Formats: sequence, C-alpha cells, structure tokens
Amino acid sequence: MANPIPVPLFEKVFPKNTYQRAIDFTILFLLFCLLIYRLLSVNNHGVAWFLAFLCEFWFAINWVLIVCTRWTPMLYKPFPQRLQQWVPELPPVDVFVTTADPVLEPPILTVNTVLSVLAVDYPADKVACYVSDDGCSPLIFYSLVEASKFAKLWVPFCKKYNIQVRAPFRYFSDESKPSSANSWDFQRAWENVKEEYEQLRWRIETAAPQPLNIGLTGELAVFSNTELRNHPAIVKVLWENKDGLSDGVPHLIYISREKRSKHPHHYKAGAMNVLTRVSGLMTNAPFMLNLDCDMFVNNTEIFRQAMCLMLGSKNEADCAFVMCPQMFYDRPEDLLLLHEYMGKGIVGIQGPFYGGTGCFHRRKVIYGLWPDEIKNQGKLYDNESLKEYGNSKEFMKSAVDALKGKTDYFRSSLSNSLEAAHQVASCSYEYCTGGWGKKFGWRYGSTVEDILTGLTIHEKGWRTGYCSPDPPAFLGCAAPGGPAVMVQQKRWATGLLEIFFSKHNPIIGTLKGKLQFRQCLAYLWVLLWGFRSIFELCYATLPAYCILTNSNFLPKVQEPGIYFIVAPFVIYNLYTLSEFVRTGLSIYSWWVAQCMARVVTITAWLFGVINVILKHVGLSETVFEITQKGQSTSSDDEGKFVFDESPVFVSATTVVLVHLTALATGLLGSRPVSVEKGSGLGELLCSGLVVLAFWPFVEGLFRKGKYGIPLPTLFKSAALALLFVYWCKI
Repeated sequence: MANPIPVPLFEKVFPKNTYQRAIDFTILFLLFCLLIYRLLSVNNHGVAWFLAFLCEFWFAINWVLIVCTRWTPMLYKPFPQRLQQWVPELPPVDVFVTTADPVLEPPILTVNTVLSVLAVDYPADKVACYVSDDGCSPLIFYSLVEASKFAKLWVPFCKKYNIQVRAPFRYFSDESKPSSANSWDFQRAWENVKEEYEQLRWRIETAAPQPLNIGLTGELAVFSNTELRNHPAIVKVLWENKDGLSDGVPHLIYISREKRSKHPHHYKAGAMNVLTRVSGLMTNAPFMLNLDCDMFVNNTEIFRQAMCLMLGSKNEADCAFVMCPQMFYDRPEDLLLLHEYMGKGIVGIQGPFYGGTGCFHRRKVIYGLWPDEIKNQGKLYDNESLKEYGNSKEFMKSAVDALKGKTDYFRSSLSNSLEAAHQVASCSYEYCTGGWGKKFGWRYGSTVEDILTGLTIHEKGWRTGYCSPDPPAFLGCAAPGGPAVMVQQKRWATGLLEIFFSKHNPIIGTLKGKLQFRQCLAYLWVLLWGFRSIFELCYATLPAYCILTNSNFLPKVQEPGIYFIVAPFVIYNLYTLSEFVRTGLSIYSWWVAQCMARVVTITAWLFGVINVILKHVGLSETVFEITQKGQSTSSDDEGKFVFDESPVFVSATTVVLVHLTALATGLLGSRPVSVEKGSGLGELLCSGLVVLAFWPFVEGLFRKGKYGIPLPTLFKSAALALLFVYWCKI
C-alpha cells in the first residue's frame, strides 16, 4: 500500500541511557577485576576458591550479554489518527485465542478475552475471532455460545459509551458504577449490561463442576462421543457478521482440531497452525493476532496502533510482526522491569522476540516468505512448492492470495468453507506436506514455540516492531501461587535449552543466516537461562560448604581483595533497586523480585536442565505442561508461598537445610567463626543472606497445609542435606 502522504504513521524514539551505560560498564569492569584477582590468587586457596571463580566467570559472561542487549534502547510512537490519510480502508485482522484445559484455564477467562476482542475499536467487518479449544470441551463451546449472545449487548454498549476497559470482569470490578453526573440512559444501560453479565457468569460457573449436565444435544451433540486425545475435528461458526456491518459484532468461530492417540499434535504450535489454515480458508486476513485465553484487550486502540507500524514501514521487511509486551493486572511488577530495560534494548537491535501472546503477524511471513522475496512474491510460488502447504486446493488458493498480497480477503459466507476447514484441521493433514512446523507456520521442536518461531523469522533477515502503549495493550493474570509459577518457568527453561541444542541455535543463525550479531547475543541471554541454575546453585552452597569445612571462598574482611567482591554486589543491587523505584515500584517489590529470581533459578530452571539432559540421553520425552490460570489470588494467599509435592521444590529446601546447619555450626559449633581475625565472617554473612533470600522455604518448614513444605519433600531434602554435610566432614 503506497504512501502518497509524507506524514509518517510512527516515529522511532531513542531514550537516553548514558547513566545506565556507565553503571553497566562499571559493573563489568569490576567483574573483570574480580576474575583477575581470583586467577592471581588461586594457587593460595582451595577448591572453593576455584569453584567461585567458575561461577563468577559465568556471571560475567551473562552480564556481557545483558550489556550488549540493552546498549541501544528504542521505542515506537504510533500515530493512529493518521491512518485514514494513508489507507482508504483498514486491513482485516484474524484473532486467534487459544485454550487447552477448562480446569486450569477457567472458561470465564476465555469468554472475557473473546468479548474484549469482539468489542475492540476497529471495524467489525474487518475482525474475525477464532477460538482454539485444544481440550475439546463442551463447557468451552457452551460458554462461547452464551458469550456470543451477550456480545450483541456488550459490543454496542462499549462503542456507544466509549468504554475503555472492554473485558466485563475487569470493567465491573473497577470503580465503574455510574454516578449522578452520568446520563440516565447510561445508568440504565450499565445496570442492564451488568445484570446480563452476572447471569452469563452464573450460567458458566454453574455448568463448570459438571459440564455434561448442560446436555449434549443440538449443537453440543458433536461432543457426545469425544475424548481428550481422541476426537474428530470440530469447526463451528458461532456468530457471523453476514451483513458486513462495521459497527456490528465480528465473526466468532470455534475450532477443536482432530486428535488421535497415535498422531503427534505438537502442543500449542500445532493448534496455531490449524488456526492459521482454517482462518486462511474462511477470512484470510493479511494480519493475525494471537492471544492466550487470559490476555484480554486492555487498550481499545491497539489494533490501529499496530497497523501504524505494519503499514507505515517503508519496507515490509522492517516489520514481520508487531509484539506488545505481556503484562499482568494482578502482579504488574513481574514483567514490567524486563520490558522496561531489556525489552527496549532488544527493540533497538533487530526487533523484539515473539513472546507467545499479544503479537500481530503478517500472514505471508508465517507462510514462509523471505524478505528478499517481497518484490517477486507473485512469481515465486508454483504448484510444486505449494504442495508443501497440503492437499487442500481451497487452502492452496488462499495461500497464494495471501502471498501475493491480494485485498479481497473475506469470503461471502463462512459456512461455505466448513467442509474444507474440517479437512485442514485433521491430524493427518500435515503428513507428507514437509512444510508445516518446519519451513513455515509455528515451528515444532520446542515447548516454547513462540521463541523458536520468532528466531526463525529473524534468521531470515526480517526485522520486527514493538508497540507499548499507555494503557498497556493486553493484560493477563499471573500464574497463581508457587506450583503454577514453577510449572511455567520449568517449561520455559526446558524449551529454551531445546532450541539452544538444536539446528536453530542463534550462533548458527548468525554464521549461516541473517541474524544480527547483537540479536544473537540477546537470544543467547534468554536461551541460557537454564544453565544459570547450575552456577547459582553452586554459588549458593559455597558459603555453607566453607563454614562446614573451615575453608573460605571470600577474602578476609581486612584484605583489599574483599572490595572486588563487595563493590559489584553493592552497585548491582543499588542499581536494580533504583530501576524499581524509577518505574514506580516499592522497595519491598524489589526484594520479593530478587528472592523469587533466586528461587526460580535453582528450582524450576534447574529441573529444566535436568529435563533436557534426560531427553538427550533418551530416558524421557518433553511434556508440555499447561500453566494454571485464575482471575485473582485469594486474599489468604497474599504474601504466602504455596507448595505441593512436586520434586521441583527439593533443591531449594535442601539449600535452606544445609545453610541452617552451617549457621548453627558456625555460631555454636566447636570451631566458631573467628570475628576478630575476619576469617569466615564473609561466609557467615553470605549464608545468612541465602537464608533470607529463601525465606518462604524457611517459613514452609513450620507451616502446614498448602503453605507448608510437604513431608515427602522434607524427607528427600533432609537426606540430601545430610549427605552434603557428611561429605563436607570427610
């Protein structure tokens, strides 16, 4: 779409970061000084000194990756009010919402996300919402049918009164109750919509405990003989905007792809590829947005803002996809700092990573188009190459249309494509194609299909865009409690290491592909998260080891070398604290974040490493574990860590028991720490700091129920701690 007007749709903003660069370089210099000091004095110390050197060497490498990644931060400032000057008609967008388990992912979350999409500030005839139900749940289908009825009331209400928060559960939970200053019409409409939503929520929550009681008749009859991993493809048009009204309700389509026990289904990546094919047959929009079932649209203008980047780029190669930062409404600090300081730095290189949700894609890029094929895209695809897309003639035609950039995307009737949609949603469709999951589509081979897919796009030479509006584009709910967080983090660590040990390693992408060098370093920083657990676990146990063996890994307090340890530690922590304060977060939030980082690293990330090792030696296969989601955390859980019997908690519990034993030995044992000579004082302070960092586990030793560490975990940890202490005493 050519631009006849010189006024740009967006501008790039480069925040000043002179202060950050100075601190980053200072810490890096101090780390190098520490390593040199360790090497020069290694002959005068024992094994603990050498282990400390290895750990600090890894920390220095990690810091180099961080410094290189965030050296040149950048942001985009879109101007959606200028869109009308650029294009006569806004391009269509297909929205994919994915859910997989009605228990771990409550249907009311999916319903709210879908309603927020249907009510977005974008022409309704240019939006189609596809919901992938990978659990083949009649409850999800029933909830969406009920939601489609409520949408006919909700969507006009939002657009008429310019409602900003368009997920009902968030809108009605805020201070949205109309006051006397509002018109009588609005007050009456508000009461009516709220009552209808409460009835919708009641019907869904009533059906949730026993979904079969809703009656598998009528449209639900298709679920009568289905099983979780053994059922045919189900594609249903729940609502169709037949008249093409721009102010109506967008299309809503339900999809549950076919699953058979002997056929691999490739988890979320497989579901996304089915969504891509079905949507290609029905609406074939040039742009696609994918959302997790709990990530509702929080900024009603986000579609227009994303289109500013997509349409305003001088070259399509500069914007393969537009990523919006993932944010949580219940724990905003969890990812805020990551996006604020690391995310902006990655944007300034080759563009942000694909983060799995809240991302606008060019369909032609997902179909495997290379940047150098843009000008000749209409000539590069013959019948032979199109066979890799499958044996559906209807889909191959839609793929050619998408690759050529045709503008007649929407079909006359969605129901006309249902037969072909069932074909491309079958589990055998990808057989003999050779392309899906390998050459195009969402990529297979990792439990973090998003990072892998984004990496392959960057390896081809595409750049990517970043849209971070205020208010945030999308908001979700953070994983509730300790076990859910561990499941999520373990899956991430496992998937990232799978990529590192695959042919898609970013180093190979830089040497043989078009991945920029600094973008490669940014990917390495993420992919190597799991390895960090080994060195942090070793470093965390060194103080206890030294106390128990009467050795040391730190200089004495009166020795000049102690400054090489203390200086980078103090500067780094003060700097990270200042980052929290500058973004409006509290000191307590900073402390909790530091503690959780230590806990996650030596628990979930460590087990991610173990998973990958077991996979490569052939002892186990990687399993995709769904993260439990919930609208909010119970007030009783506030400030408390939740445990279960998962072995992931054994490592941290063992560390706590070892340090408690070491502190007792150092303070009360036969060879107490000599404060006067300064020998062992640093190790004692470090041991106490480790105990403070893992304080939730200390509390878990004395609490009961879900807030207490289960007895099997305690027994395993106690046995490992005794073995460690015995080994130290030998």
